[in-house]
This record gives sequence, C-alpha cells and structure tokens, in this order.
Amino acid sequence: MTHPKLVAGEVAGTYYVIDAVTEGELLQIAKRFAKRKLARGRKITQPALAFEYLQLLMQDYEHEVFSALFLDNRHRVIRFEELFRGTIDSASVYPREVVKQALACNAAAVILVHNHPAGDPEPSDADRRITQRLKDALGLVDIRVIDHVVVGSEGCASFAELGYL
Repeated sequence: MTHPKLVAGEVAGTYYVIDAVTEGELLQIAKRFAKRKLARGRKITQPALAFEYLQLLMQDYEHEVFSALFLDNRHRVIRFEELFRGTIDSASVYPREVVKQALACNAAAVILVHNHPAGDPEPSDADRRITQRLKDALGLVDIRVIDHVVVGSEGCASFAELGYL
C-alpha cells in the first residue's frame, strides 16, 4: 500500500509516518489496511484479529449494516460484503438473499457481521433469532455459520465465544 505520508519500515508490515497526518487520514489508512487483511485468499486463522479488522471497518456507521465474510472450506476469504443497511437500531435481513449470495460466492462457510451504532456490542434477542434462521437456511445448502460478530465502538461480541452457535 502506498500513501504519500507513509514510508515502509525495514521490518515487514511496519511503516513510518513522515508528515503530519490528521485523525481522519489515519483512520482511512487503517481501514485500507483492514480491507487488505480481509482480502480474497487471506486465511482467517485468528478470529480475534478478524474482529479487530471488522470493528475498524464497521464501527463508524450511523445506521445498522449487516455484512458477511464468505469463506472457502479452508477458511480463506472469498469476499467481505455488505448485504443490508438499516436504521439506527435495526436492519432487515433476508435469509434467502444471504443464501443466494453465499452460493454465488461458492462459500463453504460464513462469518456473519453487523454493527450496533449505539456502541454496545451485546447481541439482542432479535440478533439471536436471525442468526438461528440464517444458520438453518445456510445449513440446508451445506454452508456453515462459523460465527456472528456484533461490532460496536465498545468492542465486538462473538456468538461462537458466547456459546450461542
């Protein structure tokens, strides 16, 4: 990645800021790095790192956004895609459309992701219900739901870690 205010460091994955950078510019740079970490072919080996990238990409929305990270059978990223946009406290999610997109990507597994604009990542009852509906629908076509991550400015909540999946 090239940016006029960054210079690659001697150690792989390190950079030096060589000019004043605004907070907004720094966030844009960080989001570009996060997108690269979730790019096609990247293997999701450490879920906690994926959560950091997802939080960075989704925490600033003022409305709910429901996305999915489509994975192959080795948990390598096929695509990260925004699927539905909602209001400040909800988004309509249609299992049929999620299944359709997962099949179009030839996904073997998915990590569902959505944000809570209010900041608290605690899953709601509605979050649990839609997750179960999606798990059931995707299961009919042999696509595994590995996790559902709820992103908030206060952190991320993982359905898998909470024992909801």
